[in-house]
Amino acid sequence: MQQNDIKRVLISVTDKTGIVEFARGLRTFGVEILSTGGTAAQLRKSDIPVIDVSDYTGFPEMMDGRLKTLHPKIHGGLLALRDNPGHMSALREHGIDLIDMVVINLYRFEDTVAKEGCTLEHAIENIDIGGPTMLRAASKNYRFVSVVTDPEDYPKILAEMKETGGKISEATNFELAKKTFQLTARYDGAISNHLGLLSAGSMEKRVFPDTFSFQFAKAQDLRYGENPHQKAAFYREKDPQLSAISNARQLQGKELSYNNIMDSDAAWQVVSDLPLPGVVIIKHANPCGAATSDGDMAEAFRKALAGDPVSAFGGIVALNRPVDKKAAEELVKTFFEVIIAPAFTADAAELLETRKNVRVLEIPDTCSKRSSGYEFRRVMGGLLIQDRDMDEFDIRKAKVVTKRVPTEAEYQALDFAWRVVKHVKSNAIVYTTKDQLVGMGAGQTSRVDSVKIAKMKAVLPTEGCVLGSDAFFPFRDGLDMAAQAGITAIIEPGGSVKDDEVIQAADEQGIAMIFTGIRHFKH
Repeated sequence: MQQNDIKRVLISVTDKTGIVEFARGLRTFGVEILSTGGTAAQLRKSDIPVIDVSDYTGFPEMMDGRLKTLHPKIHGGLLALRDNPGHMSALREHGIDLIDMVVINLYRFEDTVAKEGCTLEHAIENIDIGGPTMLRAASKNYRFVSVVTDPEDYPKILAEMKETGGKISEATNFELAKKTFQLTARYDGAISNHLGLLSAGSMEKRVFPDTFSFQFAKAQDLRYGENPHQKAAFYREKDPQLSAISNARQLQGKELSYNNIMDSDAAWQVVSDLPLPGVVIIKHANPCGAATSDGDMAEAFRKALAGDPVSAFGGIVALNRPVDKKAAEELVKTFFEVIIAPAFTADAAELLETRKNVRVLEIPDTCSKRSSGYEFRRVMGGLLIQDRDMDEFDIRKAKVVTKRVPTEAEYQALDFAWRVVKHVKSNAIVYTTKDQLVGMGAGQTSRVDSVKIAKMKAVLPTEGCVLGSDAFFPFRDGLDMAAQAGITAIIEPGGSVKDDEVIQAADEQGIAMIFTGIRHFKH
């Protein structure tokens, strides 16, 4: 495979991270540098010789910088096939020189439109035209032209040139071109998404765009999908601040499987919704154990495990505070596929290493951003999109619909139940205390069956617990069964045509009940 001499480079970057060092490195190979505007000024300030693009083309920058690089002397130098005599003859005839590399990153359109109060006019002015055009031209001609868009690639480029005496291989150029087309696709998608939210004339912003484009980067191929006969891979969003499995650092254990990732995501979402130090145990995407404590993570884990120790075996456990040795000593007593926490003390990590098959994931506190974007669900021939169920409901604002008002202790328990039931598959019922999941009924086709299963699955006493329901009770039978289990208070959305009968059942049983007006279906 051929290698190409790098003799002339065009540099025009918005993100100037490392550009001076990179340009200085290029100059050691005698490379001529063309540049524009602020990039040229910064390079000159660092005593790096630069030729202005306007001097090279013979045309000044004009139209407030809208027109700088759209010129045959630029694009001819990028697009010409070096092994095509006709192309090379055309270059000589028109006095066009070859450009062997472009170093470009684009106006920050996504950052611009994310700012409060960004107008359409401001957004339009931050749509890069010359940059993507040069990137696409150079990438199309990757056999002969190197295109560099990421400052992280600068050291690799210089290392290869040092090894080859100033050349870049076609193989490297191909990888750079792929990366570039992925960049321009994401860039165009961001513009399309933003403009698709706006209505002509009023410019009133809609919730969802006309068409939707989004890009994920492949993190890894997986051994298989949900089942061994299915192929699978894991893709992640490019947001290093997102508090998510995609940004977890694996400290030990085997490679994560498809189901590990699904369940780990579920575990981290639940535990992240607990404001107090808490532990959640997940099995098949449902919480089978959940508890909080005053800060003793070992105690929180013991309480979470006690809710359903049988189901917990082989599950996923997530903790929302650092794991110390005391907590690790409890964790290693049960087999878990994955353990997730924001940090592990040195002695805790050492102890967990004795369980070689356990995957240990760290999602550091620096990843503190909760995702408030879109959720996707693929259906045959289409895609369902919704915003995330991120509602932070103050249960003190819930409507008390029964004669009896919840006690302070019951309100605390109802708050915990409402945070947990949100993450249980519908039809969802949970029995809890103020800090412990006691029973759970998930994914049933009738709500009364979920109430029955929550009681049946409970290892601990249900007498004195509260009940959380993700949706309304359609009939009073669920209330009657909850009363038999010893439930004293209930939180549910309300909204059934038979709400009056359900409320009457609660009053007859002396149960306090509050309506949130918010449903938490999870299909």
